[in-house]
Amino acid sequence: MTETLRIPVLFPMIVGASAVIGSILIHAVAVSATVRFVNYERKVGRAGASFRIDLSIVSLAMLVVLIAHLIEIGLWALLFVACGEFRHLGTAYYHSAVNYTTLGYGDLVMSPAWRLLGPLEAANGELMFGVSTGMVFALIQLLIVARFERNHPAINIPTGTKV
Repeated sequence: MTETLRIPVLFPMIVGASAVIGSILIHAVAVSATVRFVNYERKVGRAGASFRIDLSIVSLAMLVVLIAHLIEIGLWALLFVACGEFRHLGTAYYHSAVNYTTLGYGDLVMSPAWRLLGPLEAANGELMFGVSTGMVFALIQLLIVARFERNHPAINIPTGTKV
């Protein structure tokens, strides 16, 4: 007969939910800042003006969401240290990055009491990467439409891409 491992569920889920909410808020700020920036670039007429400017807009947007992801990984790392799973922030950050990106090396394993935080962080990371991907895709689509409208003003494209 095999011994079953008793893993607590409710408390780690509640603690992890706070990190998920924090992650959502951090990402919301990043996406909101990017939308404001793109709206400004459209208002002043730079969006769609040239390849170089569009490349700069997309690069800056991607940099903003990358920084948001790195901050979110740090938030989870701080949670792991606060829970007593890791002594050093560097180790906790590495473990957090492996979970958040769903890489899952498995070289650092948390105790059974907090192990549920790993898959919760992975789900959080997947969702945030999806939001980032959708935002960048929408931004590129908006810039393509802006470029097309600039080069072909007589043709009106009904895309509904107003931000």
